[in-house]
Amino acid sequence: MNASVSDAVQRVYNFSAGPAVLPLPVLEQVQRDLIALPGVGSSILEISHRSPEFIDIANDAKARIVNLLSIPDTHDVLFLQGGSRLQFSMIPMNLLEEEKSADYILTGSWGKSAKAEAVKEGNVQIAWDGADCKYNRLPKQSELKLDPSASYVHLTSNETIEGVQFLHEIESGDVPVVVDCSSDIFCRPLPVDQYGVIYACAQKNAGPAGVTMVIIRKDLLARGDAELPGYLLYRNHAEADSMWNTPPTFAIYVMGLVAKWLQEEIGGLAAMEKLNREKSSLLYDVIDSNADFYVGHAETDSRSIMNVTFRLPNADVEKKFFKSAEELNLTNLKGHRSVGGVRASVYNAMPIAGVRALADFMQQFAADNK
Repeated sequence: MNASVSDAVQRVYNFSAGPAVLPLPVLEQVQRDLIALPGVGSSILEISHRSPEFIDIANDAKARIVNLLSIPDTHDVLFLQGGSRLQFSMIPMNLLEEEKSADYILTGSWGKSAKAEAVKEGNVQIAWDGADCKYNRLPKQSELKLDPSASYVHLTSNETIEGVQFLHEIESGDVPVVVDCSSDIFCRPLPVDQYGVIYACAQKNAGPAGVTMVIIRKDLLARGDAELPGYLLYRNHAEADSMWNTPPTFAIYVMGLVAKWLQEEIGGLAAMEKLNREKSSLLYDVIDSNADFYVGHAETDSRSIMNVTFRLPNADVEKKFFKSAEELNLTNLKGHRSVGGVRASVYNAMPIAGVRALADFMQQFAADNK
């Protein structure tokens, strides 16, 4: 592996679901800037959020994100804090209108968590719930029970725990679609104009923990009640250009570097999607060719290209799998504590060499342990 960060440090292949792997060129840039930004003389950790230097950094990050996602002028980009869990509350607080309901599509654990917070704020209808199939597939459009008068419809684009992912858009008529893209933002081109709100905490696929990006259609900013606590009102953040309070400066800076890496080294989101599909296919091919040993959780047409989830014949074999993988520097492969099993998170920054190493290990492990 590339040892340019430090000859004394051996980097493992980190398949963590989040905080997750970051691009090595980004880490190297951070390392160079951490003591003092060029021409500034202070660390990125030290400069004021009101300084011209940081305003340039924030504006550059925003401009790169707008370029990557082809965000139209109808939408604004906000840099907030509190993670996606705060968005689970801010969405209904700002968008759920009186005497109306919100539709929620439940495709896994994070969708259920979003719904659990929304019901505290108003009326919620379940448009589809995959509980009966143990959240191993996505709904067909014809299965969605959508209210044409709903304030919005909410979905989770990628369920990290179950390993199912929307790689297409749903049809909702005139009802705004709100999507939690926390684990797959930047993994593919996204038709932003088809969404009312896109939100994503950074620590899975866009940067370090600490910043949450919200892309919101500007007309929806008017819905928020001025009686809400100030931080919870999207309109305040939009009017203050994400500086209503001190923003997470370091996390925004790194997110900007990730966006630059996607633009200049990957070649944009279409190229990133192609690479992501190639990476995930390496693992799914091993699972499918060893169906008597590896059991994938998600149905084939619902599989995530970010989080590959599967099980082995029994708990003892799984323990051996994790131990053997660790010995090869293939780390953080345990499934979420709520479901167990194996989960390989192959986010944008996971190099294909790491995925090949895991696929080769899986193939050999199956041959040795059947």
